[in-house]
Amino acid sequence: MANKWIGIGRLTKDPDVRFTQEGTCVARYTVAIDRYKKDETDFIPCVAFGKQGELAQKYLAKGKKVFVSGRIQTGSYVNKNGTRIYTTEIVVDGQEFVESKGRQEPQQETPQEIPPKSEGFMEIPDDAEGELPFI
Repeated sequence: MANKWIGIGRLTKDPDVRFTQEGTCVARYTVAIDRYKKDETDFIPCVAFGKQGELAQKYLAKGKKVFVSGRIQTGSYVNKNGTRIYTTEIVVDGQEFVESKGRQEPQQETPQEIPPKSEGFMEIPDDAEGELPFI
């Protein structure tokens, strides 16, 4: 079985970007995803490493709507008080904008006209029996 997660939501704040001692970019951000019930939201912590982290640093910002894919990773650590804290986050392997730059509100689509019926076709009689008129 594969461990794959995908979601679409808005960033709750700008990514928190740091670099490891080796120079690898690590960007952390949270995506707010509405549930089917409009009054419920899930907040999904995401971490992007390397090139994905650099892309997050350069292009993602609070309020941007993004598509995120990755894998679920769980872990734990001991905090300053000696209590074990369990974590779950998405390790990002892909992220894309869902809306165009500067477009935050959905715009109404303009109805398009149906093109007129094209001329130049000829009707073929049912009794042609294999003899098709080619021009």
